[in-house]
Amino acid sequence: MNFTITPKAEKFMRLMVMSDGGPGAGFRLAVSPGGCSGLNADICVLREPMPGDAVVQKGAVKLFLPAESRILLDGVTVDFTDTAAKTGLVFHDPKATTCASHGQALPAGL
Repeated sequence: MNFTITPKAEKFMRLMVMSDGGPGAGFRLAVSPGGCSGLNADICVLREPMPGDAVVQKGAVKLFLPAESRILLDGVTVDFTDTAAKTGLVFHDPKATTCASHGQALPAGL
């Protein structure tokens, strides 16, 4: 499982965990095929991983990753954007070929 989280995405995830979680909480990143970047994501802060989730430390963020997500995130760069047009996590997947621009922003409030 080889994927990258940019400093901006790490900061966003860390702030969400600090505001919505407690000791031991983590950021659950469940991705599935689809969307403009080739991935759709369901994100949330959980106090503990769900059954079958792997716990992965990326920088200062503890991630809870379901099995399918671990496969789909291979080679992906997870970034964060905050513009007038979109705010949220953006997935840059070099394998995606469905859209002219690679990247899909997920609303920050998810």
